[in-house]
Order: sequence, then C-alpha cells, then structure tokens
Amino acid sequence: MDDPGPDTGPIDYLVIEFPPGSATGEGLPLLMDLVDRGLIRILDLVFLRKEDDRSVTRVEIADLDGDGSLDLALFHGAASGLLDEGDLAEAGGVLEPGATAVVLVYENVWAAPLASALRRGGAQLVAGGRIPVDLVMASLDAAPAAAGADGTG
Repeated sequence: MDDPGPDTGPIDYLVIEFPPGSATGEGLPLLMDLVDRGLIRILDLVFLRKEDDRSVTRVEIADLDGDGSLDLALFHGAASGLLDEGDLAEAGGVLEPGATAVVLVYENVWAAPLASALRRGGAQLVAGGRIPVDLVMASLDAAPAAAGADGTG
C-alpha cells in the first residue's frame, strides 16, 4: 500500500454502495486475492456513510468491524493521500441516504510494465473510460437479434 511511483500502472477508483444492512464482506476475499496475486495494489480505501439528513461522514474501519465478522483490519492505513475531502464529498453525493460505501483507489499492477514501456517510447494515454456492465450485457443480448434481422447471422 505504498505511494505510486514512476513505474506505476493505471490507477482506477470505485465507489461501491451498500444499502443499510447489506454489507456482508463477501467480496473481501476476492479483493485480497487480487492483491495477493499482484494484480492490483490498494492505494486508498475509505468507508463513508450518508446519513438520513444527507450529510456524509467518514466511517472508521473499527466501527464497521465491531463484531469481528468482517476482517477489515488489514485495510487499516490504506491511505496514499490521493483522495481529499472534496473527492469524498463528491463520492458521498451519489449515495442514497442511509447507505454505507467504500471508496477504493487501486493501481492496476498487472499493466505497469506495459505502461512503463509505452511511456519510455513516448506514448501517452489520451483517453480512457469504462463501459458499464449492464450496457455490455444489453448490447450482447441485442447482437444476435440484430445479426439475424439483417440476414447476416
């Protein structure tokens, strides 16, 4: 959970919302598997809660892990400084009242050698983004119908 350096892979963030009472920790072993296999490196991990009055508060890991059922202690101290209070306020703005969320900033370690080679060669990233999974699924669902409709399928 070090700070990014010059041979850093692409850095992404996620804001994952959990409705009240729905945080089970089921994804934590999968997240740790990605870290253990060297695919990602967690740079920042912050928990937020959006109160019913729409205020957003930071939630300490100890407050979430009080009963010991979620093993969150290993994330304590995951703070590179990339996230500031403005980022957390923006993340909290998309949450529903009563929800808890995790804001996760991570490096795609698997891509670092490629990114370094491209930078050494003078290349630069000029655009990037994510395609939401629901749009991909809708497009794939529509593709066979479209292929058959025009006689090419």
